Amino acid sequence: MAKISIIGTGFVSDLYMRSLETFSDIKVLKVFDRDAARLAAFSSFWNVRPAISIDDLLALSGDTEEIPDLILNLTNPGSHFEISKRCLLAGRHVYSEKPLAVNMDEAYELHELATTNKLILASAPCSYLSEVAQTLWHAVRQKMIGNPLLIYAELDDDFISQAPYQKWESESGAPWPYRDEFLVGCTLEHAGYYLCWLMMIFGSVEKVVSASAELVPNKLTNGDKTAPDFSVAILFFKSGVVARLTCGIIAPHNHHLQIIGDKGILEVDECWQNSASVKLRKRFVVRRKLINGFFARKIKLTGKTHPKVPTRGAAAMNFALGPAEILAAIKEGRPSRASADFALHLNEVTLAIQNSLDKAGVQIMKTSCPTQSPMPWANLS
Repeated sequence: MAKISIIGTGFVSDLYMRSLETFSDIKVLKVFDRDAARLAAFSSFWNVRPAISIDDLLALSGDTEEIPDLILNLTNPGSHFEISKRCLLAGRHVYSEKPLAVNMDEAYELHELATTNKLILASAPCSYLSEVAQTLWHAVRQKMIGNPLLIYAELDDDFISQAPYQKWESESGAPWPYRDEFLVGCTLEHAGYYLCWLMMIFGSVEKVVSASAELVPNKLTNGDKTAPDFSVAILFFKSGVVARLTCGIIAPHNHHLQIIGDKGILEVDECWQNSASVKLRKRFVVRRKLINGFFARKIKLTGKTHPKVPTRGAAAMNFALGPAEILAAIKEGRPSRASADFALHLNEVTLAIQNSLDKAGVQIMKTSCPTQSPMPWANLS
């Protein structure tokens, strides 16, 4: 039985707990939150043990039965660096909610700590390990659209600042962290959902050309400066593929993805649904007209994939796929698909898009991501 402990019991932690229920070989050892009332409510709701401190959770006393195999850092983004660093210094493997860090200096420091101490460091999102993403990759590998050339990816979530977000609560009663969401911004929060898929399939991003803007000011009543609420980026992959990625909380909800090849198009309507359909639309000529097929064929993997979770809110994502992959890698003595190199590159590309409000022009990436291997159940070629 693999053991994990959780730091941070806010809104997203309930999604992790519901996801972890789908893995019978993973046990939640302890949880901690600096907010005592939130910790008590969460621990009671999920029937898990509260730690009295972070040191208690990290089991620094030396009791081997209390040492977790992995720490989930589910704190607010501004605390990710501090908490992950503390866990790494204690010799613990870490899986962090996104972003890995809010600036690259901190991200590099975490990466160096993990590498030096031979520890696993990874960050969300882990949806590239999902059935829909792995199916999409399988279709690309099988050359179903010929040579992929161009990607259009949309992550627009409607006019969030006009939504009744102050009424949104998690299962155990944690409020949606709207302050963090507006301060950190939709790019850091959401770009990774498709970006990690594209990195898995097409490898490292070489350069980023992007622009961002804050179109709705004063989203926080105390006047704090909030992050851009719209961004658009052109990503040039070293493999030669080019992608346009849009993020925003202004335009109507649209999570559509198209991978356009010289022989057809692959489509996904929703990256937040692990079982979303992957569709193949062929291109052909009728008389003197070029036609993209009116009817798309669904691409399905055969056999069992991974545990699914029911739809909650806007998503049906198993948030435990990343932690489960790390724990399996530890048990099997192999490199994890969720790695520090992958997390660092994801962080750099995402920050390049986010910070384009202040840094116009071409940004050359300094990091790169390792070559991925498909999940065993998706390697059907």
